[in-house]
Amino acid sequence: MPSFTVFKGSNDGSIQKSSTTRPDLKDDQVFLRVTSSGLCGTDLHYRHADMALGHEGCGVVESVGPTVKHLKAGDRVGWGYQHDSCGRCDQCLKGMETYCAERAMYGYADLDQGSFASHAVWREAFLFKIPDDMSDVDAAPLMCGGATVFGALAIYGVQPTDTVGVIGVGGLGHLAIQFAAKMGCDVVVFSGTDSKKEEAMKLGATHFYATKGAKEIKSEKKIDHLLVTTSAQPDWSLYFPVLAPSATIYPLSVADGDLTVPYMPLISNGLRIQGSVVAPRGIHKKMLEFAARHNIKPIVMKYPMTVEGIEEAMKTLDEGGMRYRGVLVPEQQS
Repeated sequence: MPSFTVFKGSNDGSIQKSSTTRPDLKDDQVFLRVTSSGLCGTDLHYRHADMALGHEGCGVVESVGPTVKHLKAGDRVGWGYQHDSCGRCDQCLKGMETYCAERAMYGYADLDQGSFASHAVWREAFLFKIPDDMSDVDAAPLMCGGATVFGALAIYGVQPTDTVGVIGVGGLGHLAIQFAAKMGCDVVVFSGTDSKKEEAMKLGATHFYATKGAKEIKSEKKIDHLLVTTSAQPDWSLYFPVLAPSATIYPLSVADGDLTVPYMPLISNGLRIQGSVVAPRGIHKKMLEFAARHNIKPIVMKYPMTVEGIEEAMKTLDEGGMRYRGVLVPEQQS
C-alpha cells in the first residue's frame, strides 16, 4: 500500500515526521493532496500528543471511494475541526452536528490524519469545495478560525443593525472584524494597545479602544454581541458596563480553568453567555461563499511544511508574534 507523510506531536513537544499507510478507500472516503494548512492555537495544545497535527486544511482530490457522489479528481476542497458525526440524532438532523454525541473532532478521533501532512483521507460529507476565486492559502485559516467566528455571528441572530464588539486582534479577531463589518454591523474593537488600531480600522472596525491599564471604557456604542477571541480572560469589570441589555457574550478561544463573571450585572441586565464551537457544515459552506463574495481574507505568514517550518510557526504563534494566521505550504509551493 502507498504511504504518505504526516507531522505529529510528541511527549517533549518536538515535531516528528512520520509515514502512514494510505488505506483502500471505502464508502465516501476521499484521498487528497494537502496544498496548505492553517496553524491554530489549538494545535499548540496537541503538540505534546502522539497524533497527526493540523485541522485547517486545503487540498486537491486525487482519488475517491465507491460512494462519493459530488467530488472528483482535481477538485479543490477544505476541511476543519469536525470529521464525522452519527447523522441520525436530533442534533445531526437539525443541522447542528457539531454537538452530536458521536462527533469525531480533532484531537479525539482520526489521530493518524491531519493537515500538517502531504496527503490525507477524509469523508466527502465533511469536505467543502473551495470557491474558484479563493486561493488555498486564503481558504485554509477560514476552515477553523473563519468558521468559528462566522458561526457565532450567523447562528445566534446577529442583525446588521447590531453593534458587535471584538476583544483581541489576532487569528480569530481579525477575521471577526471583517465578517461582522461586511454583515453591516458596527464593529467595536478592544485591544491592549493602539498598535493594531490602524489595521483594525482598515479591516472594518468603526471604533477602537486600547484597554491596557484602563479603569473604564467610555464607549460611544453599547455592545449587543461581544466576541472574546483572546485566550486570557478579559477584565470583566471593563466590559460589563458597555454591554447593552440582553447582550450576548461569546467565548470563542480555548482556555483552561473556569469562566468567572460578575453575578449581579449578569442577571440585572439579562446578559447571556453563549458557548459556541466551530460552525456546522451548512453554516461553514455559507461562510466560504460569504468570504468569497466580500473578498474577506486572512492576513497570513507563510511557512514551509517541514519539521523546521512547523516548529518556527508554532514558536512565533506561542510568543505572540503571528500576524495573524500562520499558513504551512508544501516546499514546492512556498
